[in-house]
Amino acid sequence: MEINEFVEKVADLFEDTDKSEIQIDTKFKELDEWSSIMALNVIAMVDDEYDVLLRGDDIRTACTIRDLFNIANSKK
Repeated sequence: MEINEFVEKVADLFEDTDKSEIQIDTKFKELDEWSSIMALNVIAMVDDEYDVLLRGDDIRTACTIRDLFNIANSKK
């Protein structure tokens, strides 16, 4: 799993947020577009792209996209 690719895939989920705002250390829950639906989209993307199952607790624990990446990577 490549971190830059992961960031791009997460950024692609945010349709109304400028991609330049989404970086590795972005606090994704602070983005205006963040919602429980976005959390489900992130979980689905990680499952589809990386065959890793994130749980709601994983999303709640993570603060940044780097945190999400590290959690997903640790479950591979």
